[in-house]
Order: sequence, then C-alpha cells, then structure tokens
Amino acid sequence: MTLRIDIGGLPSERVRFAASPLAELTAMLHVLAEPGHHPRHADWAAETWAGMRPDLAERLREAECLWRSSQADFLIPGGPRPTLAQELDAVDRIDDETYVTAALVTTCGGSRRRFAAPSPLADAAARERALGLALARGARHEAFAERLLSDPAAVRSRVRRTLEDCAEAFFDAAWSDVAVRLASDLRLKNDLLQRQGTGAALASVSGAVTLAPDGDCIVVDKLQDKATAARGAGVTFVPSVFGSPHLVVVHAAGWQPVVQYPVAAEPNPAETVPLETVTLRLKALAHPVRLRLLRTLARGPHTTGELAHSWELSLPETSRHLAVLRRAGLLTAERRGRYTRYALSLPDVTALGDDLLAAVLR
Repeated sequence: MTLRIDIGGLPSERVRFAASPLAELTAMLHVLAEPGHHPRHADWAAETWAGMRPDLAERLREAECLWRSSQADFLIPGGPRPTLAQELDAVDRIDDETYVTAALVTTCGGSRRRFAAPSPLADAAARERALGLALARGARHEAFAERLLSDPAAVRSRVRRTLEDCAEAFFDAAWSDVAVRLASDLRLKNDLLQRQGTGAALASVSGAVTLAPDGDCIVVDKLQDKATAARGAGVTFVPSVFGSPHLVVVHAAGWQPVVQYPVAAEPNPAETVPLETVTLRLKALAHPVRLRLLRTLARGPHTTGELAHSWELSLPETSRHLAVLRRAGLLTAERRGRYTRYALSLPDVTALGDDLLAAVLR
C-alpha cells in the first residue's frame, strides 16, 4: 500500500525542502491532542496543558478535529514562509469553499468527494449529510461542523486567533529551539539534493520514502493506495521535530503535494521496515501450523524432516510453510551438508510489534 507522487517532467528545483512554522505548530497541536502517539513529547504536552489559559484550552479542544486524527490540508503549506503570521495570511487567502472542504474532511472523515458537489455550504441535503457524518464521530465534531457551515468566516477568524494565541502561549518558545534543528536538517537535505540528486535526498528523509527506478515517481509507504501529481509548484518536503513518528502527506487534487517528515526519527530511517514487509509477516503468522513451527524453532534450529516429524506433517507441506516464513523474513537458514537447519529470526519477531505500530502511525 503506497501513495505515489508523479514528478515526471518536473524540473529538479521543484522538489524542495523548507521549514514551515505553521506545519510545526500543527504537529505540536497533534501532540497535545494525541500525546500517546508521541511518548518523547509527553512531558512537554503535560506541562503545556498545565500552563495553558482555560479559554485557550477550550478553543483548542473545540477545533482539535482539524489536527487530531489527520491534519487539514491548509495547515501544512506547500509554499512555506519564514513566519507563522505570513503563513496564516496565506491561509486567509484561501476561498471559503476550499477551506470548508478541507476542514470537513478532518472533521467528518472520508473522501473529499463527499463534500465536492453539491457544496454543503449551499445545498441543504449535502449539509445534513455532512452533519450526520460529523455526529458519528462525536458531539464536538458535529458542533464544529455546524458552526463551520453556518458561518465559515467566523470559524476561520476564531481558528486563526486560536493559532496566534498558541504562538504566544507555547509555540514561540518552542520554535526558537526547533528552528535550529530544522535548519540543520535542511542543510543536509539540500546538500544531498544538489550534490547527489533527488534519490539520495529522499533516502535521507525516511526508509518509507523512495524514488521509483525510472525517477518519475516518489513512493511513500502509507496505509493507502493513492496517487497524485506534482505540477506547477512541484512538491515540498517539510521537516518536523514534533511530528515524529508520522509521515504526513498532502495529496488531494487542487493542493500542492507536501510531505511532512520527522527529523531524527527513531528507529533510524535506514532501518524502517516497509508496510509491505509488516503485512507479509502478519499474514505468515496467521496460519496455526506456521505458529506451531515457530514455537518449535524458538527452542532451537531444526531441519524440515525434524519439524515434519514433530508435528506429523508431510515433508512437502512443511516445506511450503517454511518457505512462507522465510519470505516474510521470520526465519534464518543454515546449510549443513545435505540438510538445511532453520532457526527463528528472534530480532525480527521481537521487533514486529514496534514495526507494526510504526507502520500504522506513519
């Protein structure tokens, strides 16, 4: 399952790396809403909530559907600017239809096609459908959607004021430190981009981001099979300190593709296990016979014949199950004379839970 960004025919300078204050603030807001996703920032989240004015805390909760489960597209700019105020000004220039559609996707869930035509801003049936979807996700979602559809200008103004108050309350202090780390990462990425090309720069972003062999497509390992194209303004990669471990991608039609990636992510990006591998391993473990074989192999190496004898299986059947486990990377094999002895790959089995969580969260 992958997201593919078509960059065929795109000039190399249209693949760029840049920091975004608004995107980083959005990452911080996600941490505040979902601290369990970000154990490294749990203390920061607790301290920030404890020191926050009650009115700001309430406004953050009422609008958290813009950044909790997913981030509204306008909160991760394709054309980053030096200051938060400049980026908020750019958001203000987005028309109501585009803003509301992006906000409804995160508030109600589902595809942008649900809110494309007829517009819930103008069509009563589309409005009721949107409110019903929002209610299914919770009372706060419904209340936010109701306000958004009734008076988008007022909601937009309130959201901007909330983000500006966040700057004063906690963002400005955090940004002064974060900006240094982002600048260091950007120097590395842009140096790789200039000296070694797009493939090398993407490889340094994450093991979950690669350049297709033909060089015409960026492939992002995500829980979806989708595609978009980078045209005109190109594609932007935005580093984030608070965004780890997530890879956030803006990919909707009409929006410039943006990839927000974690800086100094753990595990090491070079060791990131692809979702395809995680899926293959889970499928391999879903069969009871293969689980029995693994329990035996956990006690020590065995040959195919020994395993077949232990579990009263035929040799061909045992070989087939071992082949599945080997393709999934859960076994090691050592040839000794006429026989091959199989053993459990303990590090890969041990890491499976962490690999699954990392694949889901990114």
